[in-house]
Amino acid sequence: MSDDIEKKEEEKLLEGVDETKDLREKLEQCEKQRDEYLAGWQRAKADFINYRKEEMARLQEVAKYGAEDLIRECITVIDSFDLGIRALEKQGAVEKGVYMIRAQVEDMLRKRGVERIPLKSGEEFDPTTSEAVAEVQSDLPTGAIVEEIEAGYRLHEKIVRPARVTVSKGR
Repeated sequence: MSDDIEKKEEEKLLEGVDETKDLREKLEQCEKQRDEYLAGWQRAKADFINYRKEEMARLQEVAKYGAEDLIRECITVIDSFDLGIRALEKQGAVEKGVYMIRAQVEDMLRKRGVERIPLKSGEEFDPTTSEAVAEVQSDLPTGAIVEEIEAGYRLHEKIVRPARVTVSKGR
């Protein structure tokens, strides 16, 4: 009988060992799942943070260059003022108000980040800021700007309209 009691106690101890082994396996499995879920969540969080940064950059780009079409139209108005002023100057004195209106439009554009691309006769032609519309014989070196036909403008660092120029063919 004592053998039976010992066997039963031994079986109970072995059952406890088997239960502990099963629980440890389940715990390891749960820890593995937890680690997978945590890594997935961390990747998703990092992806979301990157998405937000990219979206903010896109929104800033839209805010910076969103009015480009309107700015192009205003530049056309300045060109028209320049043509009108030249025509009026040929006829005589031009009213001061015409110059003031043109200056107001130019100031409005400048406040929004638009600036005229500065060019001088004799400078080297730069195709990133200018467009050559003609080549002419001149005393200037080949490839130098002879005359600015139409002013160029940039909005922040982006060229809105390249300057149109004539370029020297040389002598």
